[in-house]
Amino acid sequence: MADTETGSATVELALLLPLIVLLLVAMAEIAVVGRSQLELINAAREGARVAAVNPEPADAVEAVQRVLGAAGDHARVAVIRPQVVGEPAVVEVTLRHRLVPYAWGGGFIDLTASASMRVER
Repeated sequence: MADTETGSATVELALLLPLIVLLLVAMAEIAVVGRSQLELINAAREGARVAAVNPEPADAVEAVQRVLGAAGDHARVAVIRPQVVGEPAVVEVTLRHRLVPYAWGGGFIDLTASASMRVER
């Protein structure tokens, strides 16, 4: 009788194991997407800081790429910087993130962050 119960538990584990692994992969991917979103927010904020004091948009783009590191080469950065002091300088950063690249080819989502700061000079 004990052998049949052990075999039944093994079959149940074999049926549930793929679901458990899928849930663990999904939780890990959610954490990676959250970390990437926070990095984008920080990069947009740094770009807005630079844009607020520097009239050259290329410097703001460079600041964003520096904060993002290797991912900065693939980011799309938009800088809107008016010449009027007190108006908001806006930096928007978009990055295409590949979901679970090691399973089934993965899908893509676009992560976006923006930040604005008042032009100081």
